Amino acid sequence: MTNSTATEDRNHAETTPSDGTIDPEEVARFSAMAAEWWDPEGKFRPLHKFNPVRLGYIRDQLCRKFNRDRQSMTALDGLTILDIGCGGGLVAEPLARMGATVTGLDASAKNIGTAATHADEGGLTIDYRATTAEALAAEGVQFDAVLSLEVIEHVADVALFLESCSSLVRPGGALILATLNRTAKSFVFAIVGAEYVMRWLPRGTHQWEKFLRPSELTAGLETHGMEVRDLTGLSYSPLQDEWHLTRDLSVNYMLYSEKPAPCRHPD
Repeated sequence: MTNSTATEDRNHAETTPSDGTIDPEEVARFSAMAAEWWDPEGKFRPLHKFNPVRLGYIRDQLCRKFNRDRQSMTALDGLTILDIGCGGGLVAEPLARMGATVTGLDASAKNIGTAATHADEGGLTIDYRATTAEALAAEGVQFDAVLSLEVIEHVADVALFLESCSSLVRPGGALILATLNRTAKSFVFAIVGAEYVMRWLPRGTHQWEKFLRPSELTAGLETHGMEVRDLTGLSYSPLQDEWHLTRDLSVNYMLYSEKPAPCRHPD
């Protein structure tokens, strides 16, 4: 990455300072759909479809990082995981079933209500909170792993959001993000295709100009001491009606990063 390109990438990841990361219009939009989170054929159908792929990526990365057996039913036992923008708990619940101690955070109280009710019905203990990443970061708490999936393209202040996410990761911990690339292909597939042609998502769910290129996201994280270790794309196959991991980052992609552990000096 050239210095000029790195500067441009950081500039895109830095938005005008605001009162926080929350966009009230975005919160209202998702709050209005809160009751549909667990309907696999409802407005969150796309999330249900690619949730297995996302979860597989998360499990594999965390098992590699923390030396766990990925085949174990409780592969994440003992790990503390924060899910920022957890919605109705589609990711938080499977992680809890894998043994993790999960905290789910969302700006929408209605989403948190849906998530908490569903967890209770399933006999799961998940610490759900209706708050923001920056508010939780201000408490000084940290986690083994922090996740934020399909959230950053909806926030009001990207720089503050990345700062908050990074600060919530303990030294030696991991941060996993998932979002959409800002390309011509993503406009065709994620906006025109998903919202207007296939109608998988309500119109206006996404704003293409708020999508982030991998280089921009990487530059923003490096500013806060994170080291990006992996970038992997997600691609949809219409014939199989399923998602899979790919090297193609042009539309949906996931990013895995780590916060370096403190150096140990010999006595």
